[in-house]
Amino acid sequence: MRAIHRSITAGLIFLLFLAGASIPPKLPAQTPAPTTSQPITGQTERPTSTPYSGDLSIFEYPDRDKKLHVDRVMDLLEIAPGKVVADIGAGSGWFTVRAAVRVGAGGAVYAEDINAAAIDYITQRAAREKLPNVHPVLGTVDDTKLPANSVDAVLILKTYHEFAHPIPLMQKLKLSLKSGAKIGIIDRNGDGTDHGIMPEVVEHEMAQAGFKRIGMYDFTKSDGQDYFLIFTAK
Repeated sequence: MRAIHRSITAGLIFLLFLAGASIPPKLPAQTPAPTTSQPITGQTERPTSTPYSGDLSIFEYPDRDKKLHVDRVMDLLEIAPGKVVADIGAGSGWFTVRAAVRVGAGGAVYAEDINAAAIDYITQRAAREKLPNVHPVLGTVDDTKLPANSVDAVLILKTYHEFAHPIPLMQKLKLSLKSGAKIGIIDRNGDGTDHGIMPEVVEHEMAQAGFKRIGMYDFTKSDGQDYFLIFTAK
């Protein structure tokens, strides 16, 4: 009997040993991998100028219409009564009010800027000058925040060199354009940091954003440093 008891005891000990060996070890709690922000698609960093945030009245000098040939600019962009126009980087609203008069009550002008002070300035100006067809829009560096499929013509007047992310911005803007819409860019020769940018840089970036150049002019200033490019979606 003692021999049988010893055998049973040994067997139980052996089974308990096997059971303990089959229990998986407790693993330490896993911490999720840290997330990283993704770079903006298609945008190569390049020098830009700091957006202007000073006295907006400096853009209102008396002979600016004549020097810029603004009526010819609007003719080339086919801005006419009933059209919807976007003034990107509108600043004081200098171009906004001229476009608003041209498109009339049946049209509209979106005055877009990333500077909240400029939006307030334009809002007050439109009320003062009785232009209910002006619609100020506070955008961001990557998005103009304009309605989809709403715009016939765009003018970017002396602000393209300030765009930190021009390619994604223009890709987003493309969604707001009607079929056949024209984008006009007036700027001056420069290296990006001096409130100017070379036209070939603009053309390259616009091509990456899905646009093709259909016009190039140099009448917008007599010193030969300014240029006027017109694009449409590919």
